[in-house]
Amino acid sequence: MSIEKFSVEKVLSVHRWTNTLFSFTMTRPAHFKFTAGQFARIGLKVADDLVVRAYSVVSSPFDETLEFFSIVVPEGAFTSNLQHLQVGDALYLEKVPYGFLTLARYQLPLPNDLWLLATGTGLAPFISMLQDFDTWQKYRKITLVYSVRTATELAYVERIQEIAANFGEGHTGFKFVPIITRDPEAALHDRLPILIENGQLEKFVGLTFNPETTHVMLCGNPQMVDDTKDALKARGLTMNRRGEGNIAVENYW
Repeated sequence: MSIEKFSVEKVLSVHRWTNTLFSFTMTRPAHFKFTAGQFARIGLKVADDLVVRAYSVVSSPFDETLEFFSIVVPEGAFTSNLQHLQVGDALYLEKVPYGFLTLARYQLPLPNDLWLLATGTGLAPFISMLQDFDTWQKYRKITLVYSVRTATELAYVERIQEIAANFGEGHTGFKFVPIITRDPEAALHDRLPILIENGQLEKFVGLTFNPETTHVMLCGNPQMVDDTKDALKARGLTMNRRGEGNIAVENYW
């Protein structure tokens, strides 16, 4: 991999949510322009080799820094080293962003109700989208659904509330819905596809999936994405292709 494709950036902060979840910010070069929902390719030197992974950007497209959300993969060549990040460390950033999990991909149906369905670090692109005023202006209803195993894994909750207050001021159609799958006392604790199949998610939100008005974005565990796509298709929704359709997902490689 050509090192010329990358700029060398500096870690500005590290926040550890749990033993296996952390986020970090880094410098953003002036040339790095992206659309909310896109991902970056970040490199780390490991034994003189440049190991690269894809990370959705948490930051707003208008922020002066870049923020990312990561899970520690046991024995992973990248995250087992990345988890030890310190302020001032160097990271490599590929000079161009990637990805098509952006609101611009939707042409039909026209924007009305937006569902953002995430597990784990799949929350990242949706936080970026919610920090874009255009998202709030386009959609009458916005529902962010975040599924985790335990309550301690619910990252960014206060940030989400702040974003809704600042970017969505005057917007009355936003709802944040946490799902905690290992807590039987949680209001919602089943897997996302099950909550769609049995109608509990729509009942809880007070909004139905409608092929004529609904946009749904999925990001997170690949099994969740596949199973949730199937559940949504069974409700009459279709994959978004060439601008038309309801369901959009990200393919990182």
